[in-house]
Parts: sequence; C-alpha cells; structure tokens
Amino acid sequence: MRAACLAAFQPEIAARRADAFYVRIAKEMTIDDKRASVALSRAAFEGARKVNPDLSESETLLIKERIAHMSTIGKWQDRWMTHPLPNMSEPEKAVCYLTDFRDYDENHLARLYNKASLHGIDCFFMQVRRRMSILERPFGSACSTGRIWYGYSAYNPKTIVKMLSIFRVFYNYCLVGKDQKTPAMRLGLAKGKVSGVCQGSCRVSHFLSGHFILPLRVQIYRTDGCPIACAA
Repeated sequence: MRAACLAAFQPEIAARRADAFYVRIAKEMTIDDKRASVALSRAAFEGARKVNPDLSESETLLIKERIAHMSTIGKWQDRWMTHPLPNMSEPEKAVCYLTDFRDYDENHLARLYNKASLHGIDCFFMQVRRRMSILERPFGSACSTGRIWYGYSAYNPKTIVKMLSIFRVFYNYCLVGKDQKTPAMRLGLAKGKVSGVCQGSCRVSHFLSGHFILPLRVQIYRTDGCPIACAA
C-alpha cells in the first residue's frame, strides 16, 4: 500500500502538493466501548480547554503534545500518533505520516494530522455499494455451509473496472454535496456541475440509480464537447 501510494502520487508529493498518511481505527469495538473511549478523550480535551479556551487551539495543542511523544515502530521506523479526540465513527484513531520532509512548522503539521481521516474513503465506498448493484456486499446462503454468494456479481472483472471508471467521473464532476459543489469544484478543477452525455453504439446492459452504464466503449463529454472520461 505504501509503495503504491508513493509511486502513484510521486510528482505531487515531490512538489509538496500532496501528503500521505496511514490511518488506523478499531472497527471491532462495540457501541458501548466506543462511547467509553470517546468520553475519556473528551474529558482530557475539556481539561486542556481550561488552559486554552479556544477549542481549535486546544485540539491543536493536544495533537502537538502527542506528536512530540511519538515512538517509532517496525522496520520502516513508522511514527504513529494516537488522536486525542477520536469520534464514534473512528474510535481509537491512530495516524502515521508517510511523507514527512520535516519542512512544516509544528502548527501546520498538527493540522495535517488532525485532517487525516477515513471518512472520505468510507463515504465513497458507501456511494459505490449503493449505486452499483454488482458491488453491493454479498451475503451468506442458507445452505452450503454458509458460503458467500451474490447474484449480481460480474462474471468478467473488466466490467467492474469500466463501471468504476464511469462512476469516478460521475462522483467527481456530477455529484454535488450539501454545499452544492462537486469534489472537482472544491479542488478548483471545475467551475460548476458537469452535465455529461454518453456517446457510443452500445447496448445498454445495466440501469443504476437513473444512470445508464454501457458495457462496451463509452465516452463521456462535457456540455462544451470536451471528453472527460472513456471506458473501453
């Protein structure tokens, strides 16, 4: 995972336009365990806020203290920071900075550690599973010793690659959030929501959430005629 990330984003990382983190959470915790963990963290936070009344500065202060006391682990000498304020969705969160050039001041570094989260990835995975039937979670059958089976699974894995390519464009350029902006708009890559049309002499084999998924060659265009995605 480390090698794949650093290889894929090497130009951005070298230019200091991107930073990479490992994020670890305790997904196996029960609801009661999560509540107890969050309560302990909140008590420590309230103690720090008595010293510094500003909430954000208190959070940054706690993170800076944790960064200063990190220890190295493993052959790669990874340094993990246990987040001082985990939440119910990310209990016992720990963060490891993979691209530390040691060129950031401690306040900026603390803000980066605070931003590291799995929330965006989990949200994307949820959208994929809800909008693409072939990627919904499988279930155990009542017979055959509980073997996992799913009727909508693709027989050809290439189909999944094509559908994910189309969905990625839809997610980044067409799907708006609560702020009425797409991910591309938030990054400054687009000025508005893209209304795409598909062109190609293909038979429609899937109909998902109001969007046609074409099985062969698909070209998606912006309204000005410029292509923005292709799946073959």
